[in-house]
Amino acid sequence: MILVVEDEPTIAGAIARRLSAEGYQVQTVGDGLAAVEAASSLQPDLLVLDVMLPGIDGLEVCRRVQAERPVPVLMLTARDDETDKLVGLGVGADDYMTKPFSMRELLARIKALLRRVERAKVLSSPNNEEDPIVAGDLVIDPNSRRVTRGGQEIHLTPTEFDLVVFLASSPRTVRTREKLLEHVWDWADASGTRTVDSHIKGVRRKLGADLIRTVHGVGYAFEPVEDD
Repeated sequence: MILVVEDEPTIAGAIARRLSAEGYQVQTVGDGLAAVEAASSLQPDLLVLDVMLPGIDGLEVCRRVQAERPVPVLMLTARDDETDKLVGLGVGADDYMTKPFSMRELLARIKALLRRVERAKVLSSPNNEEDPIVAGDLVIDPNSRRVTRGGQEIHLTPTEFDLVVFLASSPRTVRTREKLLEHVWDWADASGTRTVDSHIKGVRRKLGADLIRTVHGVGYAFEPVEDD
């Protein structure tokens, strides 16, 4: 079930109709407090969440929802502002779209998010246990999907975690933005390269700027921290 949190009835209705036509169960709410209550009672598989809401804004909704239960969040914003996007990623959003957007792209993003959730469940099953990735004081445990640095656990969104694992699995190997979109986001096209850049900034802010090297015009590489 998908919970759509949008205070503009026209947009909320259009999203709900398109998702329902694709076979999804959909519930809509129009303000922040109602969204938190609905997320708690309905236990949705995914949230489509507008940033600007009456009551409490979408960032606070995301923060409260994620504190109770990890759930994929696709955030909608009316402003193409990098700061807003980084804040959204920081409180637990997995992806974002700037209004106006096409319903086709929205649906593609939602399907990709849900596919990644199912893939993560399979990979974290007892039959697919993997050794932790250790790089200096950074420890990435694919089985528990936890990351620590210097012994301190750091909260990453599901997308950020998948991004870090993919990069760290091949240290010093440059991954293009297109390859990252294909593997982490499960996107078949390269229309979301700015999404990659924003998530990289979010990861650096949480884990430190020294772990991921930018290869200008190409992509990114994981650079293990050498022990002294």
